[in-house]
Amino acid sequence: MDIGLKAALRRQALAARTAGGDDEALTRNLIRALEPFAGRVLAGYWPMRDEADPRPAMSAHQGPVCLPVVTGPARPLVFRRYDGRLEGGGFGTSHPPAECPEVTPEVLIVPLAGFDRRGHRLGYGGGFYDRTLQKLRAEGKIMAIGFAYANQEVDPIPAEATDEALDLLVTDGGILTPESQS
Repeated sequence: MDIGLKAALRRQALAARTAGGDDEALTRNLIRALEPFAGRVLAGYWPMRDEADPRPAMSAHQGPVCLPVVTGPARPLVFRRYDGRLEGGGFGTSHPPAECPEVTPEVLIVPLAGFDRRGHRLGYGGGFYDRTLQKLRAEGKIMAIGFAYANQEVDPIPAEATDEALDLLVTDGGILTPESQS
């Protein structure tokens, strides 16, 4: 695995993300993608920096919503039910306080630095979502939805054995089923 190539692709995708895109189309597409999952536990995220913002779609979701909590390096995320309260977490994240109950999501909106049409993603390099998806998939069915601006597409992303592919990609350009799953 060429770490330098992945780092270069991550820089390219993050630079593109800074340009943003059509936020209304992005939200509309995510709401449409989530419709079949009404009533299911949805894990979103609280955006940081210039990440695509899933909060309007999370608010429209007909079902419980939770947010990820970073519990330490090299560990899967845990999820707490979101009730409107937030506190600061590791790596600049925001999450519900400890008294909010832990829940297991059935649908997971995954933030991206970059993605390709095969459903591979670039995160920030910590492996949190890969570990989390591996754990959730071992426990049962989970729908992993990558969420990003269309301009964050970089191709191809070199995949490693520990990388977990996405089930669906939602961008301001549309809803895409990864080529490996179509």
